[in-house]
Amino acid sequence: MRAYLGAAGVAAVLLLGAASGPAVADSRSIGSDGFTIKDPRITESSGLAASRAHPGVYWTHNDSDDGAYLFAIDGRTGKTLATVTMSGVGSPRDVEAISMGPDGNLYVGDIGDNLGGKWDHVWIYKLPEPKKLVDQTVRATQYVVKYADGARNAESLMVHPKTGRVYIVEKGDDGGGLYEGPAALNASATNTFRRVADIDLWATDAAFSPDGRQLAVRGYFGGVSYAWNDGKPKRQGQLHVPMQPQGESVTYTPDGRTLLYGSEGEGSRVEPVEVEGAGSDSPSDKGGQGDDGGGSSPFTGKAGAVGAAAVLIVLFGIGRLLRRPKDR
Repeated sequence: MRAYLGAAGVAAVLLLGAASGPAVADSRSIGSDGFTIKDPRITESSGLAASRAHPGVYWTHNDSDDGAYLFAIDGRTGKTLATVTMSGVGSPRDVEAISMGPDGNLYVGDIGDNLGGKWDHVWIYKLPEPKKLVDQTVRATQYVVKYADGARNAESLMVHPKTGRVYIVEKGDDGGGLYEGPAALNASATNTFRRVADIDLWATDAAFSPDGRQLAVRGYFGGVSYAWNDGKPKRQGQLHVPMQPQGESVTYTPDGRTLLYGSEGEGSRVEPVEVEGAGSDSPSDKGGQGDDGGGSSPFTGKAGAVGAAAVLIVLFGIGRLLRRPKDR
């Protein structure tokens, strides 16, 4: 889904700045300092996933119906190392998310619904991560997905790094639901996803920590950290999400010490934020940053996100931000 914050987004950056982690030892994963996507073809980066087979490489894709393309990005330089064309998937409709599974496969979520939850099904594509980073065509398996409680709009898809189970977070106006897929996806039948928890955010992407113990969910103006709690997520606190023109993606670095936040737009910057407590054995470690005492974030849901932007506009006296990002 395309939306531009325009002058208000610029004002937000000027006011709040981009949160980023301090430089630490070289033992960190490649990409921990963030990077700028250099490929002019990538104008709507809407998902982000750290490679398993290629250290320092991050997979992304354009939003909406740009085509069945995935891009392997060098976390050092931001340059595209390979373009993968998916075959066997027909014409993608609204690709919004990408995640890496423990089986070495990439999972791509064609799960957006710009009609506001009117399509009777969406799709997930699964393909093996290429062993060599060269331009190539890879055959993908296509899965039909429906929700047990009716059509939904979603932009967040995550594969649990231990169980391999696929989850989707609804992009609801006032927060949404966490939907759990079947234990194994079936290419010859409809895969029904069922709501298992509430997510207090107008979510644009989400990611599991590499150890599977944390779930980070981001929106345009904030994020929420959850303890996974054996599939019953428990809210822990707010994430320190950097202000971006249109924040659409998040992933952990492979070492679990940094969250990387991406945005749409040509030449977009992927911003790093250090994860507090990463590497500790304490079960209370946060996948995010600040503890909000269990209360609700002031910027959760669509109304909260729009309210935050409105405050910035009033402060700077520039532009006007539409209540809802404009669909493409």
